Amino acid sequence: MKLKLATMAMAGIMAAAPVMADLVFPSLSYRTGPYAANGIPFADGYADYFTLVNERDGGIGGEMAKLMECETGYNTEKGVECYESTKGAGALVYQPLSTGITYQLIPKASADGIPVHSMGYGRTSAANGKVFEWIFNYPTNYWNGASIAVKHIMAEEGGSVEGKKIALVYHNSAYGKEPIRTLEELSKKHGFELSLLPVDHPGQEQKSQWLQIRRE
Repeated sequence: MKLKLATMAMAGIMAAAPVMADLVFPSLSYRTGPYAANGIPFADGYADYFTLVNERDGGIGGEMAKLMECETGYNTEKGVECYESTKGAGALVYQPLSTGITYQLIPKASADGIPVHSMGYGRTSAANGKVFEWIFNYPTNYWNGASIAVKHIMAEEGGSVEGKKIALVYHNSAYGKEPIRTLEELSKKHGFELSLLPVDHPGQEQKSQWLQIRRE
């Protein structure tokens, strides 16, 4: 009788205990493609971090973290496919690792109520949280990065860059051009000449741009 009661009690406890689900973190990696040299170490480090958290801390708040890696090859279309194929698993947050992918995910993730963390890339205006409630681009963005670069150069030049020339070697794409307007305004303010040197995709051939910088 006691054994029967104990068995019933244990069954009741197990039924009442909450089922702990994994915390799902999609990893939109690019181990292949023209930028794989950057994508591989990031993907490895991201995976290693969650392995560390699971093994050292027993997960996050007692729940294990589950990494779902999906290869984008730094391709916008593949990135969107990865989002669509992983969001249903209970994805908590996305790091697109690509401005092109980020732009495509902003309306989708906002409609789905899933945060997007585009750290230092993506849509600069997403810093306005009143408009973009689900998009986070801290700790900086393209415009801030341009401003910080000029401030650093000014500090190196004794506080003034008037009459100097500053060159921007940038990826010849919409996101590569993001800092240009900020730099143009800063050139008017601080009196430096801005030299714009685009590099076509994938960016592996830059010899002519650096030769031009040398000549100037």
